[in-house]
Amino acid sequence: MNELTSHRIHCPYCGEAITVLVDCSVDEQHYIEDCQVCCRPINFDVSVDPDGDASVVVSHENE
Repeated sequence: MNELTSHRIHCPYCGEAITVLVDCSVDEQHYIEDCQVCCRPINFDVSVDPDGDASVVVSHENE
């Protein structure tokens, strides 16, 4: 079973819509990934509910 799912987010810096892969095998994650367009660091807060659906919240480094 593939635990990676794609999610479309908007960069908190440049506003571009980008697609990221999220690992749904971990219930809660906090990490930083650079924007594919402007290369600025995006903070990711990911939580996965019991049904396996991921909620992805992004913010810039000063939030």
